[in-house]
Amino acid sequence: MRIRNRLAAVLLPGLVLLGVSQPASGQSAAAAGSWTGTWAASPQSGGASFNNQTLRQIVHTSISGTAARIDLSNAFGGAPLVIRDVHIAQRASGSSITAGTDRVATFGGQTSVTIPAGGSAVSDSIAFPVQALSDVAVSVYLPQATGASTYHQQGTQTNYIAAGDVSGNTTLSGTQTTGSYYFLANLDVQNSAAQGSVVTFGASITDGVASSSDDNRRWPNDLAVRLANSGRTVGVLNQGISGNRLLVDGAGQSALNRFNRDVVAQPGVRWVIFADDPINDLGSSNPRPTTDQLIAGMNQLIASAHQNGLKFLCSTLTPFQGAGYWTQQGETEREALNAFMRGAGSGCDGIIDQDAATHDPGNPTRYLPAYDSGDHLHPNEAGLQAIANAVDLNLFSAASVPVISLRSHANGKYVTSDAAGVNSIIASAAVIGVSEQFDEIDLGGGNIALRAHADGKYVCAENAGAAALIANRAVVGGWETFALIHNSDGSVTLRAGANGKYVTAENAGAAALIANRAAIGPWEEFDLVLG
Repeated sequence: MRIRNRLAAVLLPGLVLLGVSQPASGQSAAAAGSWTGTWAASPQSGGASFNNQTLRQIVHTSISGTAARIDLSNAFGGAPLVIRDVHIAQRASGSSITAGTDRVATFGGQTSVTIPAGGSAVSDSIAFPVQALSDVAVSVYLPQATGASTYHQQGTQTNYIAAGDVSGNTTLSGTQTTGSYYFLANLDVQNSAAQGSVVTFGASITDGVASSSDDNRRWPNDLAVRLANSGRTVGVLNQGISGNRLLVDGAGQSALNRFNRDVVAQPGVRWVIFADDPINDLGSSNPRPTTDQLIAGMNQLIASAHQNGLKFLCSTLTPFQGAGYWTQQGETEREALNAFMRGAGSGCDGIIDQDAATHDPGNPTRYLPAYDSGDHLHPNEAGLQAIANAVDLNLFSAASVPVISLRSHANGKYVTSDAAGVNSIIASAAVIGVSEQFDEIDLGGGNIALRAHADGKYVCAENAGAAALIANRAVVGGWETFALIHNSDGSVTLRAGANGKYVTAENAGAAALIANRAAIGPWEEFDLVLG
């Protein structure tokens, strides 16, 4: 189990925050024991309060897995949240689950968990096989008053609320229903064939507005079907929020302010598709942002994605003439922003041309009538399918992030992040396994960050280099930055950005690695072994 407190995620002008993404290498991004997201919903503030009630919530998966884990969020709670008796099962129909599939989730071996305000909790691994493109029921019991909940408003899914603790019941009776998700942020799986996950990051079009409830016909669902039918094992994580904007908070935190949590911290993430947020900036912000301001915001997201080893795929903005907030000025800026994304210097790693896929060729500022839901802002299910069909599946290729191991010249042993990243890093392993593998993230200028496969965290020169190296950071900063120095004998040395000192295998490798040397000798030399 992991309990996580809130991470600052505001992107200020000129500042890019970096976040954790899971190991990605070779044909599969899923190293043994690693996790890939199969479903997600972006947290928002201001949901209903619950007391002595069970929530049974239905999620529609994208990829399969041999084991599962559940991520519960109290990101916007004002007090600690107590959750008990969490279950996962295959959904049969309605609120009913398939008999014999029910499993109990634990958190650090316990059946209850208290999540601090602003935090989240990830369950222990659950021996629960997950099928691709299937419905899974997650039930949680809330034994005491929760206060205003962390939720996802536009669920487009019927979920169930029952009195008392009935999480383990096959069928719930006397239920209320809701179309939102509460406290449930992610369902992750273990799948050795997984290539990683793609986050679809946007607003109401991504969130599935104008698709029918319980149909799972949002365009990210349609994309998941296409990926599965092509033989690819790529998790699709829908992080759309209806009404969301790129630059300004309102319906959820802005794209800038939630990018770290909702994209770079997602399990197994390798790609992000940035979609319809700027339409709301153009239509509902007062004053309306300029094209240059929107491009600057996108550039911050692109830079953050690239510095975390992610591919940033840009979606052009769909037409919206006829919608209540359309103006000619907004249309002019939409066209300018689309031209920027299609241009060679945008920084986008690929284009999904939602505009070309949905507009009326004879009247390109409007939807093709067959794709218009009727409000002239949201496509209907045929239009959502057209958007999914516009995604080039060849964008989802094998990972290119180098996987390395380091063998110390001090003792000939491999550097290891032992005990799943809990212990300090030390050169003590005789062979290479998961704990001895690191993703080498190129930060530019000869600098790198190392992301441990043991726990998916970045290696840090703790306490500004005064303490031993440990893989415990979710974001990259100065303490997680190292200059990679190539020595004349073919070995490499790491110089910590935290203090400018060289990393050494202290005491001839008998002690943990630490950045405390002013000169390079054998203890500071490592063979770099590619995975």
